[in-house]
Amino acid sequence: MPLRTSPTSKDLRLTLLLLGLVPLALWLSWAYFTSSEPRRVPYSELVSDVEAGKVQAAQVEPDRIVAKLHPEGGKRAQSIAVDRIPRMDERGLLDAMEQQHVVLSGQEPRSSWWLWALWLGIGLPLLSAPVVLWMVSSKGPAGRSRPMTFGRSKAKLYDRSAEQGATFADVAGVEEAKAELVEVVRFLKEPQRYQAIGAHVPKGVLLVGSPGTGKTLLARAVAGESGVPFFSMSGSEFVEMFVGVGASRVRDLFEQAKQRAPCVVFIDELDALGKARAGAHGLASNEEREQTLNQLLVEMDGFAPGAGLVIMAATNRPEILDRALLRAGRFDRQVLVDRPDIRGREAIVRVHARKVVLAPDVDLGLVARRTPGMVGADLANVVNEAALASVRRNATAVTMGDFEEAMDRLQLGLKKEGRVMNEDEKRRVAFHEAGHALVALTVPNADPVHRVTIIPRSIGALGATLQLPTDERYVLTREELDDRLCVLLGGRSAEEIACGTISTGAQDDLERATAIAKQMVCRFGMSDALGPLTWGRTDGLQLVQGPETFERDYSEETARAIDAEVRRIVEASHARAAGILRDRCDALDAIARDLLVRETLERAELETLAGPSSERRAVAPAAVA
Repeated sequence: MPLRTSPTSKDLRLTLLLLGLVPLALWLSWAYFTSSEPRRVPYSELVSDVEAGKVQAAQVEPDRIVAKLHPEGGKRAQSIAVDRIPRMDERGLLDAMEQQHVVLSGQEPRSSWWLWALWLGIGLPLLSAPVVLWMVSSKGPAGRSRPMTFGRSKAKLYDRSAEQGATFADVAGVEEAKAELVEVVRFLKEPQRYQAIGAHVPKGVLLVGSPGTGKTLLARAVAGESGVPFFSMSGSEFVEMFVGVGASRVRDLFEQAKQRAPCVVFIDELDALGKARAGAHGLASNEEREQTLNQLLVEMDGFAPGAGLVIMAATNRPEILDRALLRAGRFDRQVLVDRPDIRGREAIVRVHARKVVLAPDVDLGLVARRTPGMVGADLANVVNEAALASVRRNATAVTMGDFEEAMDRLQLGLKKEGRVMNEDEKRRVAFHEAGHALVALTVPNADPVHRVTIIPRSIGALGATLQLPTDERYVLTREELDDRLCVLLGGRSAEEIACGTISTGAQDDLERATAIAKQMVCRFGMSDALGPLTWGRTDGLQLVQGPETFERDYSEETARAIDAEVRRIVEASHARAAGILRDRCDALDAIARDLLVRETLERAELETLAGPSSERRAVAPAAVA
């Protein structure tokens, strides 16, 4: 929160005036209520006054009797009151009043609620005004208001005196990103070297990557390596329902950072704060968010490059950021924190497995090969699930079987051991998975089969065929995509051959096969009929892996040609898979029968049942170990 000035003389005079009005309001209220309240007397005194003829009128209320006396000596008439005694016979008192011609009424007195409302409307504000003024004007440490914290930054501070909890040794699998940030660490450690030559590091470093890749951990590692304070705040914590609060928090954050320089300021989920502003028409604008963004831009321009202040931010949606944030002089360096490759995944698993007791049979390289596409957060979850599986077995160390169970649990879901399939369904599922496995063992460019199971899982799969890539692939040939299509359609083909009918079990296989075929035609130019062209434009900047949005930019005639070519590719792969399974029907039956008995088969067992493949042997003799 910005530093506040001391209270002015006008504020002091207003405070003294309000403090003077409070006793006056209290005295007036006390005088009114005490003057209008009747004097309480004993019951016997009321009886004596009635018999002496001093009572002019009386009013009977539920809990008391109020009597008005005759005025004496020109004074104002007084009122007295007595409490009514339960179960007491008041007939004699009422008869005496009647004999003395006392005006007797039984109507309840009118409530004075309006007096209390007047007091609440005037007295309480008078009492609270000095307190509010003190809250606004009083200052705490560093000149910030103690109680009024609406505009104060909510950033978490990790000081150099405390454990940073992260260094570059704790970050694995993102070596390129770490290399980019080493320069920032050197600047924070030895700024004079850069100042002597006239160089300066970028003011802002934007970490871009998919969720869970370690962007926040990298930012904390920068602060840990350099030994400087680390301010961490999420972009959503700036924006509130009150206009101006977010901008105030930005000012307060930078004010605190400048006082502790050199330091690192990290803003997580920058897209919540830095989304592109509304256009000229102002449609769907958010005044509070835009004011906060404008204040951030001003603050980033307001400090000198050599001030020792480094701004870091993270986002997984860089395409929606405002362009003013990405220009030179603000977030002028963008570091891509990509998904790790197989070596990176193995390094990440080793980091997370430091605190876990591992059995000798654990192969972390195999864990890395079995988890393609997983990011650091996913791999940390795999290690934790493996440890939990070990505890459930009451074991003293985590074995490779625990890792296999953990990976199956995360990739396929929980086992549905209570689900009982009838014999026909179980037989169909066994042949379906045997078809996938046998085609994968036959075609030359398929990833090796790791395991086949027909144990139902919670995600809806009644079985699964797990393939284990031998290495990381970044470029796929047309032949490799054709073999993938063939493996996907092997399950449906096996059902047709062994059961004579088809079922709904191949739904996911057909969706994935259709998507691959459409990519081959529209994105990769792998169609002889349509040629080496791409069809359809992608919407947005695809720096982070995610679903693409296609915009159609071709005619109806071309659309019909694309549909026909996709159909041709899928049907050709289906016919090829069916031909492979008919040629090897004995191996298909053997794998399916063994699956019905044992429910899970490993790679070595599958290769023994399937035997040698002439197609794989002729095309790729070294592909099978």
